[in-house]
Amino acid sequence: GTPHKYDPTFKGPIYDRGCTDILCCVLLVIAIVGYVVVGVVAWTHGDPRKVIYPTDSRGQFCGQQGTPNEYVSRLAAGARAFTRGLPASSSPIQICVSKCPDRYLTYLSAYSSRAPSELEYYQNFCVPEFKTLRKPPIEVLKDKECPAMIIPSTPLARRCFPAIRAKKGVIMVGNETTYDDGHGRRRNVTELLEGAKKANVVLEARQLAMKIFEDYTVSWYWIIIGLVIAMVTSFIFIVLLRFLAGIMVWVMIVMVILVLGYGIFHCYMEYAKLKGEAGSDVSLKDLGFQTDLRVYLHLRQTWLAFMIILCVVEVVIILLLVFLRKRILIAIALIKEASRAVGHIMSSLLFPLCTFFLLCLCIAYWASTAVFLSTSNEAVYKVFNETACQFSGQTCKPETFNTSNVTKLCPDAQCLFAFYGGESAYHKYLIVLQFFNVFMFFWLANFVIALGQVSLAGAFASYYWAFKKPDDMPAFPLFSAFGRALRYHTGSLAFGSLILAIVQVIRVTLEYLDHRLKAADNKFAKFLLSCLKCCFWCLEKFIKFLNRNAYIMIAIYGTNFCTSARNAFFLLMRNIIRVAVLDKVTDFLFFLGKLLIVGSVGILAFFFFTHRIKLVQDTAPPLNYYWVPILTVIVGSYLIAHGFFSVYGMCVDTLFLCFCEDLERNDGSPERPYYMSPELSEILLKGNLEPSK
Repeated sequence: GTPHKYDPTFKGPIYDRGCTDILCCVLLVIAIVGYVVVGVVAWTHGDPRKVIYPTDSRGQFCGQQGTPNEYVSRLAAGARAFTRGLPASSSPIQICVSKCPDRYLTYLSAYSSRAPSELEYYQNFCVPEFKTLRKPPIEVLKDKECPAMIIPSTPLARRCFPAIRAKKGVIMVGNETTYDDGHGRRRNVTELLEGAKKANVVLEARQLAMKIFEDYTVSWYWIIIGLVIAMVTSFIFIVLLRFLAGIMVWVMIVMVILVLGYGIFHCYMEYAKLKGEAGSDVSLKDLGFQTDLRVYLHLRQTWLAFMIILCVVEVVIILLLVFLRKRILIAIALIKEASRAVGHIMSSLLFPLCTFFLLCLCIAYWASTAVFLSTSNEAVYKVFNETACQFSGQTCKPETFNTSNVTKLCPDAQCLFAFYGGESAYHKYLIVLQFFNVFMFFWLANFVIALGQVSLAGAFASYYWAFKKPDDMPAFPLFSAFGRALRYHTGSLAFGSLILAIVQVIRVTLEYLDHRLKAADNKFAKFLLSCLKCCFWCLEKFIKFLNRNAYIMIAIYGTNFCTSARNAFFLLMRNIIRVAVLDKVTDFLFFLGKLLIVGSVGILAFFFFTHRIKLVQDTAPPLNYYWVPILTVIVGSYLIAHGFFSVYGMCVDTLFLCFCEDLERNDGSPERPYYMSPELSEILLKGNLEPSK
């Protein structure tokens, strides 16, 4: 590319600009209108109750407000429904019940019992039309009005599953190891195990989820306090960075090393303390996955792994600091200049909240549309029967089934609810609408992020190109840049975010294909998918980097996306050494800042929730898993710190591009003075970063 030449009329971001990439702007508007139409259609046809509530064999929902029957239970002869699964022609009947069975009982024993309460209790698990208690048992079972047997069950997601548990290695349902299958035979409960195995995995996951939910209910306010501490710490750090940038950077570096060093020391002490304790030498591989993560903390191998990881991180950071010690001084100068820019535009620290709010709207609209689309199917009924029938498995309509020829040719056939589906044009293209929903989510999310980046870039560019800072700056630089972006460059932002969205959708598609091919034994296909995933990951990172710098050029010059991306790319290529020296070193320093805040708040949360701070030992709530609030605080602290430092990151990137432009346009003479501050000029131009003559 050709370097920019001296232009006496150039004073920073151009105000006399026109609309760019109008075609993409129109395309975005049409796409948003289409997205709204898809949402309305989905909300019209969808019914989230299909996800929340189970259905009986007639397709009616169980557990809705105003109905007494909350759970769905399967009625089947014997244990076939749970062991091998019934064939397509013989499906168990599902009915809504008020509660799940809590005892072993067969219909024959209930019918012949002298206690009327037994049969009355059994009636709760029969079809609603069953009213004649003295009807012969053979006719009741033949007409499938009641199940041959009921077993103790556990409710899960409003469904009744066998209450299988293990006691001292013995599989039991309720308190029994055998049961009567309703045909006079005793069966072992292990026959129920295979069919209910997946259900028990879900039950364990449910118990884990309930314990995690309990932990949140007793610790949510302490989690909020931890996040507030992270926010206050990040804000204080940013303010101190404004006035003491050089000192704060070195303090940050030393503190990160000390925090990692303490982590290594703590892991070693825990490792040494567990020496000789029973069960501490069990390997992680032998232990396997445990829902109670506290079990892992009683293993020496866990603390050894933590210690090795922290040692590697510590060594890598120290080596980087040794090799980059001279470049860090130059990066500090750029951070000082960024601190002054942020100090003059303090509203920039709150601007990420606007971006966060818009992203939440995108996520909420995408999630709700996805749920309504996935529940847009209609109830499909199929013919089920015990004996051979030519109509078996065919679709049917319950309203006209009893008067059709099917009941005449197959007397035992029934028209029962099978699944949710549909054969209309709308149902056939549901997958296309879901794909469009995902694509629009990526496009709009990237557009919101791009809008935030170009607004911040325009504000910080106004600071850099003000010859007398801050006197020559506009009154409201951030709001002015935001208005220019929306008014003139919506199309350019849509163009850049569209390219990124296409790559991200391709990546999601590749991940989906990889998931589908996991069971396949095709090594070439797996290898090809791995290569494609790697290539598109790299492509996404490159496009994000190019877009970010293109948005800076758009904010300054008001050119279209392609021109801005080309100019930014060639400008960076002409200053590739400076990119490596300044831009990436400052990114590394900001990462250390986020690591320091997250590490400090995480250590404080660890000592508090594990009752190791004596002053507040009785204040900390009792928890099932103390890692739940700790991880929540750590993840939340990182997001908060990232929000604050993202403003600094955008400021540094903008100032860096402006600095490269300044070096090409001007030479520091009285006729062509630099726009950079004297402090920045003194450090950068003495740090072998001056332009080649």
